[in-house]
Amino acid sequence: MKRVREATGWVTGTGWPAVTGWLGTAWRPVWRVAGPVLTTVSGFGWGVLVATVAALVAGAVLGWRELLVVGFVLLAALLIAVGFALGRSAYAVTLDLALNRVVVGEKAVGRIAVANTSQRTLLPARIELPVGSSFASFHLPRLAPGAEHDDLFGIPTHRRAVIIVGPVRSVRGDPLGLLRREIRWTDPRELFVHPKTISLGGSSSGFLRDLEGIESRVLSENDVSFHALREYVPGDDRRYIHWKTSARTGKLMVRQFEETRRSHLAVALSTNRSDYVDDDEFELAVSICGSLGVQALIEERDLTVLTQKDTLHTETGRRLLDDLSGVEQSDRRESIVQLAKTTGTAVPNASVAFLLFGGQVTPSQLQAASVHIPLGVRVIAVAARPGSAMSLRQIGDTTLLSVGELTDFPLALRRANS
Repeated sequence: MKRVREATGWVTGTGWPAVTGWLGTAWRPVWRVAGPVLTTVSGFGWGVLVATVAALVAGAVLGWRELLVVGFVLLAALLIAVGFALGRSAYAVTLDLALNRVVVGEKAVGRIAVANTSQRTLLPARIELPVGSSFASFHLPRLAPGAEHDDLFGIPTHRRAVIIVGPVRSVRGDPLGLLRREIRWTDPRELFVHPKTISLGGSSSGFLRDLEGIESRVLSENDVSFHALREYVPGDDRRYIHWKTSARTGKLMVRQFEETRRSHLAVALSTNRSDYVDDDEFELAVSICGSLGVQALIEERDLTVLTQKDTLHTETGRRLLDDLSGVEQSDRRESIVQLAKTTGTAVPNASVAFLLFGGQVTPSQLQAASVHIPLGVRVIAVAARPGSAMSLRQIGDTTLLSVGELTDFPLALRRANS
């Protein structure tokens, strides 16, 4: 029994890894040569190849001429398909996008230019361009040496997304689809379809400016907001000794200050699918998030934007909108309460926190969420409800704005500030 265990241990610990390692080393050069050939055959082509061999073998063994005829016909089709797939291509391919970033609904246009860099005429071919989850196909005509052909194409931008355009590839193959030979010519390009945003210059700028310099409850040794006087203790800065009071009391008294808070905007966007009635609510919430973030960055305010999954880049408005282009709803059951808790932990020094969600969040959930935001931080909740009338109400210390259109948001923000 002991020898069996030792043998088993050697096989699993030493023998099998050695064998698999050797096979992998031996297979790599074989695949390097055979791989491009084998991958050229389509699934349908493999089926025809198997049927060809089976028909020829069965016809020869059984003496059925009909099967031999079928086998030779299929073999002829395969040989003809090889002729379609053979040939060398010498293209110089350029993929250009007129704009790398557009807003939802704006026109996005691209161009493919293909030039023949060889000294011989190239036969017609097909060019494929993957665009997101689909692809476009272009007919490439016969090209003389040095000739160039270009095609313009449009990209749908009816919804927010990060669209991968490319790589451009040429395709050679037979009409039956037995063989398909692809050659990649360019690298893929990214097209960012940004959410719609609206300028908040006339409504939020005063709101954010009012947040600048709000006194916190944290005492400081030096600041601009005077709080009280206290007795001097060794180590205090003597510049803050209040000499009149010290002379009157006979003790050294120093000024005590309250810290003033630099306005820091925290925007928490819920990506929980259960917080929204439909996709339109989520898109409106994303647009509100982008509008707030861009305005804060224009005014050079500190900004943090979070979702249940990530903290978005806020170095510039472009980086923020790029990230928002790729934000998607999730089925992860992290509620608005958990998002608020994450926000309070990640940005405890925020001046104001915006919670953005859809019409499925209840007032009781909102009350439970606001508990996790630190004291002294103003909480403004924004419910995206397309088609509904704009409204404002107080739920405890939280201001709840209901917004039906993106154009309503500046006015709603102005009312929240009044």
